[in-house]
Amino acid sequence: MGLLDKAKAAAEQAAAKAKEGVEDVQTKRELAQTYSELGKAAYGLVDSGEISHPELTPLVDRVKELEARAAAEPAMAGASASSTTEPPASNQPPAMPT
Repeated sequence: MGLLDKAKAAAEQAAAKAKEGVEDVQTKRELAQTYSELGKAAYGLVDSGEISHPELTPLVDRVKELEARAAAEPAMAGASASSTTEPPASNQPPAMPT
């Protein structure tokens, strides 16, 4: 087997491994997405009272807490943005870190 044949075989092997890696990442991403969908469905069922389980209650409470925090943050960000002042404009470029 010549040098070019060896290089070609190594390149094909590397491409096959890369393809396997991509497929693995895609499968893991799909699994995570499916878990997310399952969680959202379970949350909706618990929140509506259709299902109940002691293991789900703290998770549902945590989601509600995070939703409340997320809803409050934009209001807080808007309030703090209006109270901050911009530095005066300068005709000089910003200083470069050394």
